[in-house]
Amino acid sequence: MTHGPWHVAVLMGGWSAERPVSLSSGEGVAKALESRGHTVTRIDMDRDVAARLSETKADVIFNALHGVPGEDGTVQGMMDLMGLTYTHSCLATSVIAIDKQLTKQALVPHGIPMPGGHIVTSESLFAGDPLPRPYVLKPVNEGSSVGVAIVTAEGNYGNPIGRDSVGPWQDFPELLAESYIRGRELTTAVLGDEALLVTELRPKSGFYDFDAKYTDGMTEHVCPAEIPDEITQACKALALRSHQLLGCKGASRADFRWDDEQGIAGLYLLEVNTQPGMTPLSLVPEQAAKLGIDYATLVETIVAEALGRAGGNTHG
Repeated sequence: MTHGPWHVAVLMGGWSAERPVSLSSGEGVAKALESRGHTVTRIDMDRDVAARLSETKADVIFNALHGVPGEDGTVQGMMDLMGLTYTHSCLATSVIAIDKQLTKQALVPHGIPMPGGHIVTSESLFAGDPLPRPYVLKPVNEGSSVGVAIVTAEGNYGNPIGRDSVGPWQDFPELLAESYIRGRELTTAVLGDEALLVTELRPKSGFYDFDAKYTDGMTEHVCPAEIPDEITQACKALALRSHQLLGCKGASRADFRWDDEQGIAGLYLLEVNTQPGMTPLSLVPEQAAKLGIDYATLVETIVAEALGRAGGNTHG
């Protein structure tokens, strides 16, 4: 079965803030599989998704969902109960990795450097800062830089933050407050048990937020990153180690900040994305292509890995 041809149900869409990205990822995956002779059923997730997956009787589900509930363990648990084979990480890994605080608790004791921080209520921000400025506020369990705010001494949020200032405190009752790491944005993809390359992300303006990630021309991708070999090797080692510690499967992507004035001591892991994007602007396909792995081969590799696990009677 791992050699195909396969019947693949591509699960995409959903109702998270990352729905448009998921639809783009899913359509790219579907077309790539069709180009290699596989049968594809496209499923835009709604509340009847369990019935639709059951009716499809696919060999494997390609999980192209991003955000909640497709990336946080909810859909994974449903598919486990249904006995379905699916790509990417299992329930437990998904629960931990999408929660930035749980990720810290899982990785930091093993020596993975991550920024210091803690959970705060949004209401508390209107009384005073939880950390010395500058600091970062982000939702605990959203991806793609959804709802990230950098609070600086000169910023326009007010001091303390004003109730009427536009920011994630208006949408989320709790946020993760982290120390701001100055410097450069780096990311490393992991495919199976291999770290691929390091890409530096250079937004044309502001920081690498949701719009910068998914709007063509807003961010320059430098791949391989023009950084010292010591930092390249550290990113790859940390990405692979984090992938393994969390129990990630298929593809993942580790995002870093590097304070280039501090050398190796200035490198920090921000998060691990267990279902990285597969859009035309996405970083995993870009890194794979630089290594001679075309998009369709990348997709087939992820599917074959999932089918190989199913042969061992496990989704984990």
